Amino acid sequence: MAMNVDNNVNSALLSGVFGLQQASNGITQTSTDIAIKTAQQRDTQDVLADAARQQLKLPGNLINSLQGQDSVTSDLVSLQTNLRYAQASAKVIGVADNMIGRLIDDIA
Repeated sequence: MAMNVDNNVNSALLSGVFGLQQASNGITQTSTDIAIKTAQQRDTQDVLADAARQQLKLPGNLINSLQGQDSVTSDLVSLQTNLRYAQASAKVIGVADNMIGRLIDDIA
């Protein structure tokens, strides 16, 4: 039985660490994408045309037009998703840590 618990704890820790690494990679990639997009210079005419389109369209139409395109909005959503992924992975690591502490207390 002890072997089964050890494997479960190790699996939980590895899963948490892997999830945290994946979330970190996603945050780094998304942050880089946002930086690149905001650093690119845009023509004044394009900026004005985009502003006019946003004012004329209904919010639902605007959201539909953004789907499938690379946009800062989708990058920000991805950034938020990776943040939640990192928080969940950290929680998994915390639970595994507590489990290890209890097992050590039980053995001692």
